[in-house]
Amino acid sequence: MAGDIRVLVRRGADMVEWFDDVARLRAEVFRAFPYLYEGDAEYEKHYLATYSRSAGSVLVFVLAGDTVVGASTGLPLGEAEPAFQAPFLDRGIPVEEVFYCGESVLLPAFRGQGLGHRFFDEREAHARSLGGIRWTSFASVNRASDDPRRPADYRGNDVFWTRRGYTRQPDMQVSLPWKQLGEAQESEQTLTMWLRPLEAGQ
Repeated sequence: MAGDIRVLVRRGADMVEWFDDVARLRAEVFRAFPYLYEGDAEYEKHYLATYSRSAGSVLVFVLAGDTVVGASTGLPLGEAEPAFQAPFLDRGIPVEEVFYCGESVLLPAFRGQGLGHRFFDEREAHARSLGGIRWTSFASVNRASDDPRRPADYRGNDVFWTRRGYTRQPDMQVSLPWKQLGEAQESEQTLTMWLRPLEAGQ
């Protein structure tokens, strides 16, 4: 990993000063497959405000020099949007026992250097520090294998997530609206939850 790469961690309100940079990064990375998200930085900052209001939230971000090139977030599920809580309530899993890992976004030039693992390491360690957390989870967008928008060189993260100890939960899904590239209006997109038991010290 290049010598000028730094990984920093901020919690709760301490992450606010980095929101402009993280919002721009999210809007840029999520334009690519599989999200194909036609977002904007102002909406992203509004979304990130949920994390700044949570005392149990965490932001892990990567600096290359002074530029934010990667970021990931997480917060207790009980403080996340109700749409993300619903699949757990339906299954009878108490939301206060779950830590929800939000996005992990990283510019392509910085992938393959172990930063994806670092994002999960930091968020899982943070979840353990909160006490009472039994599970970590995240959601991934559903795309058909023959989706014509899928780039020929696209490689998904399922193998990586599975090696991290996460298991896809086909019966735990959430529907969210967003505007995809080339669309005039928002449309509903379906995401599936991944779940991992949070063993102490692992």
